[in-house]
Amino acid sequence: MTGGHLAAGRLTIAWIWGIPISVHVSWLLVFALVAGSLAAGYFPEREPGWGAPTRWVLGALTSLAFFASVLVHELGHSRVALRYGIPIRGITLFVFGGVAQIGREPDSPGAEFRIAIAGPLTSLALAALFGGVGTVAGSMALVSVPALWLARINLFVALFNLLPGFPLDGGRVLRAAVWAWTGSFDRANRAAAAAGEVLALALIGVGTLRALGGDVAGGIWMALIGWFLHSAVAAGRAQAALRDLLRGATVSQAMARDCPSVAPDLTLERLVHDEVLGAGRRCFVVEEDGHLRGLLTLHEVKGVPREQWSRAKVEEVMQPAQALSVVGPEEALLGALQKMDDAKVAQLPVVADGHWLGMLDREHILHYMRVRAELGV
Repeated sequence: MTGGHLAAGRLTIAWIWGIPISVHVSWLLVFALVAGSLAAGYFPEREPGWGAPTRWVLGALTSLAFFASVLVHELGHSRVALRYGIPIRGITLFVFGGVAQIGREPDSPGAEFRIAIAGPLTSLALAALFGGVGTVAGSMALVSVPALWLARINLFVALFNLLPGFPLDGGRVLRAAVWAWTGSFDRANRAAAAAGEVLALALIGVGTLRALGGDVAGGIWMALIGWFLHSAVAAGRAQAALRDLLRGATVSQAMARDCPSVAPDLTLERLVHDEVLGAGRRCFVVEEDGHLRGLLTLHEVKGVPREQWSRAKVEEVMQPAQALSVVGPEEALLGALQKMDDAKVAQLPVVADGHWLGMLDREHILHYMRVRAELGV
């Protein structure tokens, strides 16, 4: 599955192709549930002669292999996205599987289709691989039993993700098809979101009926998946509304032109006394003769010991201009917001021909959006 955002509570465990791989705290729950169900249910049915230590160790290893498969599924999406120049902010394993957080939407229906289908195709390949290993292992039950389970679960992951509802991969395939047919991304997005909402409500309804019918654990789990998909659809619609609101807007329409600038030789002590405590400011452009030298925020100030403030100068601790992400006044506002997300910053200097013109930050973007919404334009 691609897209989406997860809250805090994540631990980055690796980097692959420059992509941070994280585990959300909720993953521990589903890892334990999968390992426990294998050790206490599936393995005893297949191999009654296995002792408890064997079942539990193999259950934990098989659960890890399953989530490694989920990670490979997300890497399949990510690899194709990177080929199209689309950044991947990260991949997170969590209670409902995994999610690759793509930096922006694809530019064409073809790219959308290839990125979306890469995940299920990867899972199908893993299913074939594990199935082959299980078949070759034959009577070597310690290998064949978990391998064949992994083959079936990867096949299920592929088929479930192909269901035609956003944000599942099948929903993105549907969006690509409607986009190619109509030529309108917005119409395609609405169609995929509507299909996703129907699918989510169906899962919630069927899950509730299953729980009432006696399959409490399975029913609740299905309903929770439906709830998650429904929440993702709502988040997708909010992003679509944001795109509509910012369509056609440029950076110059939302930037702050009165952002405070300070001289590079100003001491931190004077800066804190006059600008931070005196005026309540938190971010400063550093310029000299009208040219941008750098950017200074409270984050850099706090990194300098208090006793050094009287000697340390702004230019010694600022973020230099060459290391900054900047935007031009005529750039699309939506693209600038995306650039903020990619750079993980809350503000961007607005520069033209090397001259600083103002500052774009999230607060001014929100103000611009509120005004447009109030005016209905």
